[in-house]
Amino acid sequence: MSTAQRETVGRSWSADPYSDALRTGRGPLFLSRADGWLLPLEVERWCGAADAVDLEVLRRCEGAVLDVGCGPGRLVAELAARGRTALGIDVSEAAVAHTVRLGGQALRRSVFDPLPGEGRWGTALLVDGNLGIGGDPHALLDRLARLLAPGALLIAETVPFDIDERIDVRIVRVADARVAASTPFPWARLGTPALLRYARTLGWRTAAQWSAGGRSFVALRSRSSSRSAEPPKRTAVISSHRPRNTSGDSPVPDR
Repeated sequence: MSTAQRETVGRSWSADPYSDALRTGRGPLFLSRADGWLLPLEVERWCGAADAVDLEVLRRCEGAVLDVGCGPGRLVAELAARGRTALGIDVSEAAVAHTVRLGGQALRRSVFDPLPGEGRWGTALLVDGNLGIGGDPHALLDRLARLLAPGALLIAETVPFDIDERIDVRIVRVADARVAASTPFPWARLGTPALLRYARTLGWRTAAQWSAGGRSFVALRSRSSSRSAEPPKRTAVISSHRPRNTSGDSPVPDR
C-alpha cells in the first residue's frame, strides 16, 4: 500500500461519521460501494465489552498480542485487564483515544507504518472485518508475517461465506434522508477459502478454523524457525503494567 493510499484510509476512518459513532457508541454506520450496496458496521458490538465469541478468540492468543485495526479497543482492554501484553493500532484518532480510556494501550498507526516490536509479536488479530485493510490481502498477509515472530499466530475473522472481493468503499451514516460520507478507500472481503489460498502462497499454515455466534475465524501460523513464540504472559514487547501511553503518535517503548 502506497503512502498516499495509507493517508486516504486514515482520513476516511478519522472522518466524522466513524469518529462520531465511536464517541456515541451507536450507529447506524455502513461501508458503501459506488452502486449503493451497504454493509452495516456493528458499532454497538465494537463499543461494548468483549462477548463470548471474542473471549474464545482471546483464549487462543499466544505471547504479546497486536490488535490490527483495534477500533474502540474492547479486545485490547480485555487482554490488559487479564494482565496480558497487548497493543492496539488504528488509523482513527477517536478509536485510539477510546482504547486508552478503557485501559488498553494503542497507537495511531497503519499496519504498514513502522511499529514497535517488529518480528517479535506472538499473535496478531484481524477481527471485525479488518482482513479487508488496504484492499490487498496478499500485501497485508506479507506485512503481518514480518511483524510476527517465526511460528507465531495470526487470528483472522473471515466473511462467513465464500467470497473474494476487492472494492472501493466509503464510510456512510444514513439518517433522516441525510448522508454523511468519508472519502473512498480500498477494501477487501474474504471468506475462509480465499484467505487460505492467499495464505498458502506466502508460507502460512492453517492452525485452526471455527465458527461461533454467526462469525467465522481462521488461525494461521507464520513460517517457523528455531525461534518460538513468546509464552502467553511473558513481557516481551510492551507491558500492560507500565504507565499508560496516552499519545496516539508515540510508540510504546521497547524494553
